Amino acid sequence: MEKILIIEDNDSIRENTAEILEMINYKVFCAENGKVGVEIALRENPDLILCDIMMPVLDGYGVLHMLRKNSATKNTPFIFITAKAERDDYRKGMELGADDYITKPFNETELLKAIECRLKKAKSMKEDYINDLDATEKLMKPHSSKDMLNELVSGRNINKYKKKQLVFSEGNRPTCLFYIQKGKVKTYKANENGKELVVGLYKENDFFGYVDLLENTNYNESSAAMEETEIAIIPREDFEELISSNREVSKKFIQMLAKNIAENKNKLLGLAYNSLRKKVADALITLYEKYKNGNDEKFPINITRDNLASIAGTAIESLIRTLGDFKHEKLIDIKEGVITILNKKKLENLLN
Repeated sequence: MEKILIIEDNDSIRENTAEILEMINYKVFCAENGKVGVEIALRENPDLILCDIMMPVLDGYGVLHMLRKNSATKNTPFIFITAKAERDDYRKGMELGADDYITKPFNETELLKAIECRLKKAKSMKEDYINDLDATEKLMKPHSSKDMLNELVSGRNINKYKKKQLVFSEGNRPTCLFYIQKGKVKTYKANENGKELVVGLYKENDFFGYVDLLENTNYNESSAAMEETEIAIIPREDFEELISSNREVSKKFIQMLAKNIAENKNKLLGLAYNSLRKKVADALITLYEKYKNGNDEKFPINITRDNLASIAGTAIESLIRTLGDFKHEKLIDIKEGVITILNKKKLENLLN
């Protein structure tokens, strides 16, 4: 039930107005002067106040001034009811913060329309405030980088690639970020003779192609699917907007970039100084760690020999011979081309 306070020194007007409002199912409080009216307003916190101007002890202007200074009543709808209809009185009341002005004598319909209008407006303003507050809280609420990345990927176009199909080519201008929903992808460099060196391996739930986006350069390598693969395509503009507006996401990609740099540095050192056996062993361990399923110690490595040779940085003939040696030493097993590591620890600690 909405509460209305009537501040009026005329007993007849006050009582008649209260009777009308109670019939409409408002809860009514009455005060015979401004001082009592302020006390009731602060105690009962009414939804609307009807107030005369010319009253003893404290006039209507004084009442309005005091209530507007109080945080509990500063936004309470306030309607002046008075016999004084001069323009100056109207302007003074509005300058002090009155919401409406009804002159005596007023009829029942005029009064009720004014009250309903002000209550409806106050309710609408309160709802707008709550909605704005909720929106602000949602905006201010921190989102994890994982949540933001999920939103970045959600609803994107999905491209399907066949085994060995190019995703992008070295020298082209990057226009999007890639996210693997299914399958495996490699990035590689190729020399003039077409010999490839794999520089990156990616699996389901990995992003790739972001290095060149962050550097704002053409692709420095090529990329191809290693098996049937599905990739979500994220426009460059959306990626850059998220990077620039979300510190956690930016930090996430910086960490991924740093990890790639460290891995490539170790790979270059291995290619420069490791023996053939060590290169092949490291390639097998890299594939095992990248693509194994949980704690599956017998994870099968199903990869073409040319891809494996590209990862190891060696010729296919040398790779095949070394795999044969590893099988003879019972470090690995090979069935129908699929490699299973039998002694991971020994492969990891293989001497140069």
